[in-house]
Amino acid sequence: MRIAYISAGAGGMYCGSCLHDNTLAAALLERGEEVVLVPTYTPLRTDEEDVSEPRVFFGGINVYLQQRFPLFRRTPAWLDRWLDWPWLLNWAASRGVSIDPSDLGDMTVSMLRGEEGNQRKELHKLADWLRTDVQPDVVHLSNSMLLGLAPLVASEFGPPIVCSLSGEDIFLEKLGPPHYQEARGLLQQQAEHVDAFVAMNRYYAEYMAEYLAVDRAKVHVIRHGLNLAGHGQRDSNDGAPPVSGYLALICADKGLHLLVEACELLAADATLPLFHLHVAGYLPANGRSYLRDLERRIERGRLGGRYRFHGELNRAEKIRFLQSLAIFSTPTVYRESKGLPALEALANGVPVVLPEHGSFPEIIAETGGGLLCRPHDARDLAEKLGELLTNPALGPEMGRRGRQAVHEVFTAQRMAEETLDLYQRLCGKHSSL
Repeated sequence: MRIAYISAGAGGMYCGSCLHDNTLAAALLERGEEVVLVPTYTPLRTDEEDVSEPRVFFGGINVYLQQRFPLFRRTPAWLDRWLDWPWLLNWAASRGVSIDPSDLGDMTVSMLRGEEGNQRKELHKLADWLRTDVQPDVVHLSNSMLLGLAPLVASEFGPPIVCSLSGEDIFLEKLGPPHYQEARGLLQQQAEHVDAFVAMNRYYAEYMAEYLAVDRAKVHVIRHGLNLAGHGQRDSNDGAPPVSGYLALICADKGLHLLVEACELLAADATLPLFHLHVAGYLPANGRSYLRDLERRIERGRLGGRYRFHGELNRAEKIRFLQSLAIFSTPTVYRESKGLPALEALANGVPVVLPEHGSFPEIIAETGGGLLCRPHDARDLAEKLGELLTNPALGPEMGRRGRQAVHEVFTAQRMAEETLDLYQRLCGKHSSL
């Protein structure tokens, strides 16, 4: 089967959606399927072997210029190709281009308008390439922000269209008026051209079915699968103080401040064993003051001398980091749609403490790998972390159960099998029409 998988680059950072898309494409390729993983906006960045195409469509520079200046909606192909050069896109992304929804409302709406938007030229370049060079049996969009592509693809050469749902509501809900209302209306309008949606858990499938105003039966749950090479049992630490860890984008939405507050509460309890807090993840320009304020607070308080920031990690570093932890937590403020770092922690036998909202209750129910705490409640988070720190049997047992469940169920091979089965069923329906 020939599959065109259209993925959105994340401006040079490791992104959960990019990692998911690349892992799925690689697993499908291993099964012998013809997969073309197509980056949009910027090149993909993954901590595994990158299987994406070297060419970028809807390059971020072209998209921006065509939104701001009508002249660039008519520029020649040679200039567009130069502006879509991957090195140039990565360089531009490294300069701290804004991803603030308040700055991108008009562009978001324009992209969702498809042929009626300012990026019409880019849309036709991608559609023409798919039709003439790739000729896919299925087109898979990595998130609903790409739904502006769907009407043209459906009308011009008609393969089944699949769209993943991967947390885009977090961005959309921060759009201001009138862009928010326009974007929501366009999403629901363009969703009519999609044959099937895919969510990674039941929570998000139900939430986005209502959000997009589509039949829940069109939203299929295919749980994320990990490339488990290298993931295994965590270190014993040889009597060193246990480490509570965080691995995610450094921003308030991910709840690092809640984890810091919870660890401060634990550090104030003299009856608890000594522990450390280690943090890792991509630090965007708009997150630097947030982290700086937290680190100043840490150094002035009871966590002083017990904290370390590891920065952004590659795959080998990430696995070593996770295997050094006794407990993992990402106490997100918003309702998490994926929870991939928590699954990676569990893959290494690390028990997790997660807020009881979004995808996290399902992860805990399906793996038995940790505890749930009340969302936005640092004191309850501290209580659950303390429960694992003070019970020498509970944490390792939860870690063992979580590791077993992830290695049996949350695999890239199983994810590829279920996705391919969906593709085949959709192609069967199309061929019978």
